[in-house]
Amino acid sequence: MGQLEGRTAVVTGGSTGIGLATAARLADEGAHVFITGRRKTELDAAIETIGASRATAVAGDISEAADLDRLYDAVRARGQGLDVLVANAAVGTFVTLEQTTEDHFDQTFGVNVRGTVFTVQKALPLLNDGASVILTSSTAADNGTEAFGAYAASKAAVRSFARTWSNELKGRGIRVNAVSPGGVETPGLANILGGEETLSAVKENVAATVAKGRIGRPEEVAAVVAFLASGQSSYIVGANIYVDGGQNQI
Repeated sequence: MGQLEGRTAVVTGGSTGIGLATAARLADEGAHVFITGRRKTELDAAIETIGASRATAVAGDISEAADLDRLYDAVRARGQGLDVLVANAAVGTFVTLEQTTEDHFDQTFGVNVRGTVFTVQKALPLLNDGASVILTSSTAADNGTEAFGAYAASKAAVRSFARTWSNELKGRGIRVNAVSPGGVETPGLANILGGEETLSAVKENVAATVAKGRIGRPEEVAAVVAFLASGQSSYIVGANIYVDGGQNQI
C-alpha cells in the first residue's frame, strides 16, 4: 500500500516533464490524480502512461479562471475533496530586459504567478484539513541567469507565496512547501533553450559544474514532491527544497 492510498491529488502542467513524472509517482503511491494542461494530445498520452483508472485529465490553461473552475468541478464530482495540490504549470523563455515586451511579461506572470495564485485559491473549498500544497519554484529565482529575468522573478514570487500561505492556512493543518528544481531534462527545457543542440551543450556544462555531474531527471523531482505530499514530511512547512544536484548549494 502506498503512502497516499485513497487520497485525491491535482497536478497542474501534468502532461509532460516534471508534472507527468509527479502525477505518475503520486498515482504509484495510491492517489487518484487529476492532471491539467493545454494540449489534449499530450494529456491523452499522459493518461495512457499513468493508467486511466488512476488518473483523470481536464484540459485547460491555469491562467483562465473558467478552466480552473472546470478542473475543480471534476474534482468536486469525485466527492472526496482534495488532499494534495501540486501547482506546477509554468512558462518561460529567454528574453533580456531590453527585449522584454508587455506581452512577454504578461504571459509569464499571468501563468506563473496569477495562475498559481488562483490555482490554490480556487482549491481552498476542496482542500481537506491536513492537505499538502506543493508549489514548483526554480533555482532561477536565485541565480540571476542572464535573459531569464521575468521567469526568475515569477518563480521568486512563487517561493514567497509558500511562506505566506503556510501562515494563512496553518489553522486547517494545510502545509504549503516549494520545490526548486535546477536543470532537469524535459521537453520544456529543450523548447526554452531552442533545440536539442543547445540542450546538449547545457548538459555538458552541467556535468562539468554540478556536484552530481549530470543534469537532473523528472523522476528525481517527483520523488521530493511525493515526500512533501506524504505524512513523512509532517513537520516541514513553508520550506523550499532544492532539487538541483548541488548546483545552488556548493
